[in-house]
Amino acid sequence: MELKDLEVYNEAKEIGQIVWDIVIKWDYFQKDTIGKQYVKAADSIAANISEGFGRFHFADSKKFYYYSRGSIFETITWSEKALERKLISPDEFEILNNKLNTLGRRLNNFIKKIGH
Repeated sequence: MELKDLEVYNEAKEIGQIVWDIVIKWDYFQKDTIGKQYVKAADSIAANISEGFGRFHFADSKKFYYYSRGSIFETITWSEKALERKLISPDEFEILNNKLNTLGRRLNNFIKKIGH
């Protein structure tokens, strides 16, 4: 199996791209304060999955998959802040929130599955 075959990885990349496409339109102050952290959190979901995939031992892999879960929660927080500050629409928030929650469940199942 290759990294590109992992559904959780592809979903994480999609979330990162959605966040990027939103943030790239913001003005400098919004990008500099919330945007950079929002994009980094969203991109680190896929980055940690890929790093975990590249590890030889399950314990090492699992650690990075858990980091990825943490990045999901961080991205949710930045989405909430962006919504509260009217930087994203309620529809954008709903789409992202649903994708992040679904990915969180799938990532948990993935970790359980590979742990056996």
